[in-house]
Amino acid sequence: MTILITNDDGVNSSGIIAAKKAAEKLGKTLVVAPSTQQSGIGHALTLFEPIRVTSTTMNDGSEAHMVSGTPTDAVIIGIFQIADEKPDLVISGINMGENLGKSELTTSGTIGAAMEAAVHGIPALSVSLQVTRGDIKFHDGHVDIDFSHAQKMTERVARMILKKGLPEGVDFLNLNIPSHPESDRIMLTRLGERMYRVHIKERLDPRGRPYYWIDGDSVEDDDVGTDVHTLKRERCATLTPISLDATSPMNLMDDWNRI
Repeated sequence: MTILITNDDGVNSSGIIAAKKAAEKLGKTLVVAPSTQQSGIGHALTLFEPIRVTSTTMNDGSEAHMVSGTPTDAVIIGIFQIADEKPDLVISGINMGENLGKSELTTSGTIGAAMEAAVHGIPALSVSLQVTRGDIKFHDGHVDIDFSHAQKMTERVARMILKKGLPEGVDFLNLNIPSHPESDRIMLTRLGERMYRVHIKERLDPRGRPYYWIDGDSVEDDDVGTDVHTLKRERCATLTPISLDATSPMNLMDDWNRI
């Protein structure tokens, strides 16, 4: 088995090492990831400038390939240029910070990388760890977070994918792990409405001209059965099956036949 590991936090992220360790027991791992932080880049693809790939050594001493582009670029380069054969599984993560709700499908680089693997018919798993500010400690350029539980959950789901494959109609899975779990349970959930309520911060530069920060307040609950509620209220890991076919039921457009 060959497992391609990528992320959107960059190749030097502590989370990608945790993902690699989770996959090492399951097969040969290949790490191909962006050279810099790419959070919020979604499913973006680099088309109008060259992409550079450099071999690098990660913080655990193992080899990786550093891509001067987006997570989607890294997946494409990994599949079609670096891997000797088509990977059996792509794992994107472990992201620092949860990726919940419908809005994250288009904004999360972590999910975007898994989506790109699914486009090419490869089973994929995006993995995110809920992080609270008090849990994060920075030292020597690294982030000190306990990934042990997330690593265990990642291995568990990845092993199941490799053993059973994904069901028909499921293209990839989105796994979110609570920072302080109540148990080792993983619950199947549907997407919540949103993870943030957007608001804009306006400030003035030294010359008095306005500029803006896109910001948001975290949504702390949603309906029972959603990923938001299950992770934040029940403190349980969530696993959401995602399909690339975003087509709405065609019968909803029956009265549009004469446009």
